[in-house]
Amino acid sequence: MEIQTVWIIVGLVIMGTMLTISMLARLYRKVGPNEALLVYGRGKTPRVIKGAGSVIWPLIESCRLLSLELMSFDVAPQQDLYTSQGVAVTVEAVAQIKVKSDDISIRTGAEQFLTKTPAQREGLIRLVMEGHLRGIIGQLTVEQIVKEPEMVGDRMRATCAADMSKMGLEVISFTIKEVRDKNEYIANMGRPDIARIKRDADVAAAEAERDTAIKKAEAQRAAAVARAQADQERVLAETLSQAKQAEAQRDLEVKKAEYLQLVKTQQAQADKAYEIQTNIQQQQVVAEQVRIQQVEKEAQIKVQDAEILRHEKELIATVLKQAEIEKQRVLNIADGEKQRLIAEAEGRASAIRVQGEAEADIIFKKGEAEAKAMNVKAAAYQEYNQAAVVDKLITGLPEIVRAMAAPLANVDKITIVSTGNGHSSGMSKITGDMAEIAAQVPALFEALSGMQIKDLLANVRLIGDKSPKPSPSSDDGKSKGAGK
Repeated sequence: MEIQTVWIIVGLVIMGTMLTISMLARLYRKVGPNEALLVYGRGKTPRVIKGAGSVIWPLIESCRLLSLELMSFDVAPQQDLYTSQGVAVTVEAVAQIKVKSDDISIRTGAEQFLTKTPAQREGLIRLVMEGHLRGIIGQLTVEQIVKEPEMVGDRMRATCAADMSKMGLEVISFTIKEVRDKNEYIANMGRPDIARIKRDADVAAAEAERDTAIKKAEAQRAAAVARAQADQERVLAETLSQAKQAEAQRDLEVKKAEYLQLVKTQQAQADKAYEIQTNIQQQQVVAEQVRIQQVEKEAQIKVQDAEILRHEKELIATVLKQAEIEKQRVLNIADGEKQRLIAEAEGRASAIRVQGEAEADIIFKKGEAEAKAMNVKAAAYQEYNQAAVVDKLITGLPEIVRAMAAPLANVDKITIVSTGNGHSSGMSKITGDMAEIAAQVPALFEALSGMQIKDLLANVRLIGDKSPKPSPSSDDGKSKGAGK
């Protein structure tokens, strides 16, 4: 009974303890690093708890959370903002604002925004920011706003710092996103600079191209010079190398020739020694063979002598007498043939001598006749008058004409092209040319004889009457010459 009572008491204690712990857990509030807990109710100044925890006693204390996170929103006034130049511009910016982390700023921010929604809080802050932006834009020119946005941001942070601090806030950053105007002032503002920049760029590009061309030409010239020097050095090196190679090849050829000569000399000496030794041995072999053959021949001679003696005896007994008889018969026949050949030779010699004497007599008589004919012809030439000379020249004219026309005989083919103009064309032209060739013969005759053809022809009968008649002796001589 007592044990059960103890266990009941222990259970009740444990349950009471767990209930106490559960109640304390519900009363304990934890705060993250991005928020602040304001506890109020027991004093005049609320307690600020950041990144920690605290027990909130019910009925005595109450608490509210305040976000310390960064707030980002657009600052874009609906109305145009006018610069110091009176130019209406539209500015869009982005602002990042948060509650300061110190207790005083947290309590100040709690006083301003603790009961407001995030949209209401951002609307209040945007109105303040737009008012300050309008004042700053009115003090600046369009060029400053466009070209120095960081300066605008710095002035916004400096201008808004006091008002934001009164609300427990701080401006982390202020960035201008866009600046535009309806009159294209900003677009035209950059044109002079663009033109100048483009001009400078063109000038710089031209100068760069010029410098590049100069540098390229210098580099090419240097490369050409270096290449030429390299080629010269290469050619010189190749020449020296070829000279060295030629010298080395020459030395090698000389060494090879010397070595080959030495080898050939030694080989010749060895061959000669081998040949001498071979000859000596060959001589010994030959001498031995000769000695053997000599012994054999001596034996053969002895055998042959015995055989000869035997044959002699047989010949003496059987053949010798018949041979002597045959010998005498052959001698008689040879003597008769010799006498016959001598007689025939003497007969042929006599016939040849007679024939030679006859031929010599014929040749002598023929020469004598020709000599007489020449004498008669000489006498006739001496008796020739002008008519005979003219007769010879005239009778030779056909041969002269034939000789002059001989080149035409070598022509294989003649093609005649006649146009029909004039009388001398076609075949008549060829015959006319031949007639002209024949007409040149009298001129040649006159040049050779010194006489005119017409004079000779006019005096033909006169010359014939004056010419002496040939004598009978001359006729006989001529007839004999003609016969010959």
